[in-house]
Amino acid sequence: MYLPAYFREDRVEVLHQAIRQIALGTLVSLGEDGLCASHAPMLVEAEPAPFGTLTGHIARANPQWRSLKPEVDALAIFTGPHAYVSPGWYATKPQTGKVVPTWNYVAVHAAGKLRFFDDAERLRGIVTRLTDTHEQRRAEPWKVTDAPADFIAGMLKAIVGFELAIVRLEGKWKMSQNRPAEDHPGIAAGLAGEGGAPEVAAIVTAATRSERR
Repeated sequence: MYLPAYFREDRVEVLHQAIRQIALGTLVSLGEDGLCASHAPMLVEAEPAPFGTLTGHIARANPQWRSLKPEVDALAIFTGPHAYVSPGWYATKPQTGKVVPTWNYVAVHAAGKLRFFDDAERLRGIVTRLTDTHEQRRAEPWKVTDAPADFIAGMLKAIVGFELAIVRLEGKWKMSQNRPAEDHPGIAAGLAGEGGAPEVAAIVTAATRSERR
């Protein structure tokens, strides 16, 4: 990923938290017929250090797992909040008129060795953890054990699990940090208002105020 210093995020804990919040990633690997990509919710664990591990599952009928070239690193991509930025929001626009539109976004890339597996108990553990993670916000969370055991056993036969041991972890918070300071309030206000992207506006405000950047 192209990472100008303005936008680089390399704190592992921040990148892991972003992966947890985004949840759905794109798993890209090289197969016999070229690149393959699947969209899947994933879990991230801190171990082994320094970058941790991603786990998830895909359909058994998905050819990605059968054609994998394990000697080539796979890539998991997580795309976070994003929005169009109008040059009309820049306070510096009247000075020269030399402004253009751009796009602000959060992205995390995790690369490493990918392995697939079909051990039933291990799959059950991943499915249970994914379910518990995303059901915890509900007043009455659904649990895997709420379904008949034989039904769940049959469903597990229809999927394969994967594990990606992360060897390279990159984050990009492209949030107008490269614009002059006088442009930042207008960008945040524009995103929060007519841009319809209050979440991105909040990230712009946090990123451009940070002393670390």
